[in-house]
Amino acid sequence: MKKRVVSVLMALAMGLSVVACGVSAPEAPAETPAAEQKEETTQTESTETVTPAADAITLVMAEVNPLDTIVGMTDQKFKEEVEARSNGSIIIDLQASGVLGSENDVLDTMLGGGGTIDMSRISAFALTSYGGQKSMLLSLPYIFTSRDHFWNFATSDLAQEFLQEPSENGSGVRGLFYGEEGFRHFFTVNEVTDISSFKGMKLRVSNDPIMNGLVEGLGASPTVVSFGELYSALQTGVVDGAEQPIANYKSNAFPEVAPYMILDGHTLGAIQVIITDDAWNKLSADQQQILVEAGKAASEYNRSISEEKENAVLEELKAEGVNIIEVEDITPWQEAVKPVIEENIKGLEDYYQKIVDMK
Repeated sequence: MKKRVVSVLMALAMGLSVVACGVSAPEAPAETPAAEQKEETTQTESTETVTPAADAITLVMAEVNPLDTIVGMTDQKFKEEVEARSNGSIIIDLQASGVLGSENDVLDTMLGGGGTIDMSRISAFALTSYGGQKSMLLSLPYIFTSRDHFWNFATSDLAQEFLQEPSENGSGVRGLFYGEEGFRHFFTVNEVTDISSFKGMKLRVSNDPIMNGLVEGLGASPTVVSFGELYSALQTGVVDGAEQPIANYKSNAFPEVAPYMILDGHTLGAIQVIITDDAWNKLSADQQQILVEAGKAASEYNRSISEEKENAVLEELKAEGVNIIEVEDITPWQEAVKPVIEENIKGLEDYYQKIVDMK
């Protein structure tokens, strides 16, 4: 009996020893930005699960913003539509919060033929630096006077022509659909009151020629900073301000370091989803059509949520004490950017006028 008791006690002691060894003190986690914490929460709140088919094709899709933004929600809608419509034969592996790099990093990978990223949600004018001249027009200051104006374009035959431009010029990608993430506004570390406040400021740009010209028109200095480094650049004084749509401004925690936002609405944040030609050509005609139809559904969803989401976030920002400055007279802003418009529509005057006339 004694031997049995001793054996039991020894077994318990060994078990406790194994548990103790296996539960070592966790390493201190790296500091996670608030935006990434939100994104992780959002990812766990899955909506609809589709069981992948045995021979499913997986398409890796990049997104620089968290999933709780307008663009992140649009991505998720696209993913759900593709997987449901294909009965799980196409799976979208959505990688958000910039884990695959900045937009330029992603585009470099996709256009370079790396094969590790098949799709991405990008700013509609991100292809400007890669030969996308038509797309560049979408980033011109004040080209869209309202959301309805943009959607008149986005649902037109002209939009389809713009989406196919990168494939036609040999870039190796093609556009699937357009959407928007609200008008873009400047936000700053220190107080701004009107357009004159920007003189001498260093404003973050992504090395886009249109944005460079816009910033210079305001009397400020365009300063190239990657999106992933923007929070720290604002915090350390590398730049004095930047610009983003309202929802992205909040989701990326920028109010913590730049609590002044002036609602100049210089550009509507047009977006598009692109896919590499290599990935597209691996799909059957039916599967390609599924992506097209899923894109239409995601675009319609984007249109239905964008303004409501933006307005809700704006009210949250006001309640949290962010300084929101209204622009009562947009005329000085429009006058300041005329040179950059005139310079960049050369050779594209007809396309520019067609978009302007869609208001």
